[in-house]
Amino acid sequence: MALTYGSYLKLDGLLAQQAPVSDGPEHDEMLFIIIHQVYELWFKQLLHELKEVQRLLAQDDLHSSLSRLKRMLTILKTVVGQVDILETMTPLQFNSFRARLDSSSGFQSMQFRELEFRLGHRGRDLAARYPEGSEERTRLEALLREASLYDSFLHFLAKRGYIIPGELLKRDRAEPNPQSAEVRAALAKVYQTSPELTQLCERLVDLDEGLQEWRYRHVKMVERTIGMKQGTGGSAGVEYLKKTLFKSVFPDLWAVRSEF
Repeated sequence: MALTYGSYLKLDGLLAQQAPVSDGPEHDEMLFIIIHQVYELWFKQLLHELKEVQRLLAQDDLHSSLSRLKRMLTILKTVVGQVDILETMTPLQFNSFRARLDSSSGFQSMQFRELEFRLGHRGRDLAARYPEGSEERTRLEALLREASLYDSFLHFLAKRGYIIPGELLKRDRAEPNPQSAEVRAALAKVYQTSPELTQLCERLVDLDEGLQEWRYRHVKMVERTIGMKQGTGGSAGVEYLKKTLFKSVFPDLWAVRSEF
């Protein structure tokens, strides 16, 4: 049988995955489902690109790394832009089916948590939020032993001759990305002497900023939709989300700007 557009993209299966659970069903539940399914598809692609960036950095391929990071940034802008579509739904429209979401919550997105872990926003306490023995917790605990994107970046700089403390290159990877005066000194040298490597630093800052922009838009969308009520699945809702704002994944790449 000849390959067709529909068979290549598995459209029959894909378009059968939208199954509203509200009575009727409520008109806007379809939008809610599709938007979040598309988010998960973009998270899958971001993870795909992120793992490739780490592989390319390990091979000292700066040009291709920059190209992949640019694609990730463009995807992040698309992810943030989708909030505009969700915000066409009024609080009353969302509440018409919200109770049917039961214990499900965006906090349970395994792919978004994996994306955070791979960037370096990680910790044993974050993995412990998933049930012991669950597939999600097992996967996250395995990621705690792997290099984050920031680890890959530091190893890349070290191979290029910049002085990165050995204890950072061999650090406990389960901890969040560290701050280091020695790393900031190396970064300052990069900015002062290497326009090419400066591009890599700036792309990482763009990525960090894009993630923070996504968090901010997400918080405001939730506040706009449910106010200060508890989130679905028993989450703390807006109050918790606000605590995640403006937390950089690559702190030294921001801090070095105060040292020029």
